[in-house]
Amino acid sequence: MFAVYAKEPNADDPLASLVVGEREDPDVPEGWVRVSVRAASLNMHDIWTLRGVGIKPDQFPMILGCDGAGVLDDGTEVVLHSVVNDPAWHGDDTLDPKRTLLTEKYQGTFADSVVVPARNVLPKPAGLSFTEAATMGTAWLTAYRMLFVKSGLRPGQTMLVQGASGGVATALVQLGHAAGMRVWVTGRSEEKRALAEQLGAHATFEPGARLPERVDAVFETVGKATWAHSLKSLKPGGIVVVSGSTSGGDPSADLQRVFFLQLRVVGSTMGSRDELADLLSYVELAGIRPRIGAELPMTEAASGFADMLEGRTAGKIVFTR
Repeated sequence: MFAVYAKEPNADDPLASLVVGEREDPDVPEGWVRVSVRAASLNMHDIWTLRGVGIKPDQFPMILGCDGAGVLDDGTEVVLHSVVNDPAWHGDDTLDPKRTLLTEKYQGTFADSVVVPARNVLPKPAGLSFTEAATMGTAWLTAYRMLFVKSGLRPGQTMLVQGASGGVATALVQLGHAAGMRVWVTGRSEEKRALAEQLGAHATFEPGARLPERVDAVFETVGKATWAHSLKSLKPGGIVVVSGSTSGGDPSADLQRVFFLQLRVVGSTMGSRDELADLLSYVELAGIRPRIGAELPMTEAASGFADMLEGRTAGKIVFTR
C-alpha cells in the first residue's frame, strides 16, 4: 500500500529520512480494526520521529502520522484517538505508563490504511469534513485538555497563547473564544497575528511585549524562547499550562517568581478517549470549524514537512488520500 514513512532516524537532517513510497499491507489482530485513511494531519511529533526521538531504532521503518480520519470496512466514518493503551489499563489514558502513540510502536496514518484497537475509533461528526476531523486527535485534543481540564479558567477570564500559528495554538484561540474567554496571543509576524485575530483573538502582541495587564493563564507550546515572558505575564496565583517546548526544554525556572507569586506550572499531554468524544461533541454543538493552513495530497508530503520544519504554518497542515 502507499505510505509516507521514516526509513531510519536522522537527528541532523530529518527530511533526508522521509520516504514517499510503498509499505506492506497491515494485518488486523483480534480486537483491532482497519481504517481506510481519508485525511491525516501533520504534527511536530512526526518531525521528532524522523529525528529518532521517542522511538527505538529497531522500530524503523515507521509509517508517520499520529492522527487522522477515515472509514471502517463497514463504511462507518471515524476519527482516530492516537493514544494506544495497555489492554489491562483502567483510568486516564495519558497516565498509563505503558501507553504509546501511533508512530512510536505502531504504524501511523500517512498511508492507504491504518490498524488500531477498536476503542481508538470514534464516530466522525457529520458537520466536519474528513480534513477538519483529521486535526482533532492530536492538536485539538491537546488544546481541549489544556484549556478545559488543566487550566481551571472560567468564562470572562484572560488567557495568553504563546505562538500564534501552530496547530495547538490556533485550536486554543478558537476554543477559548467560543468558551467566552478573553484571548490574547503573541505572534512573530503581522501575518501570524492577523490570523489569530481572524480566529477570534481579542488582542495580539509581538513576542515578549509588555501586556496591558497580567493574565489568568498562559498556554505554552514554545518553551525556552517564551518561558520568561509567560511567567512575567501571570497574575499572582496564575497558571501556565505547558504541552510542548519547540524552542527548547531548558529555560530558567525563575523559582523566586514562582513561589513568591504562588504561580502554578502544570504539564499537559494529549488527552483521553472520553475527552476526544467530548471535544467532537463540543465543536459540533458550537459550530466550530478548525483552521486548515494547508491541504496537500499525501504524495506531496515532503512539501508539508518542509513547511513545518521551517515554521511556515498558518493552522494545521493536512494530507489527504
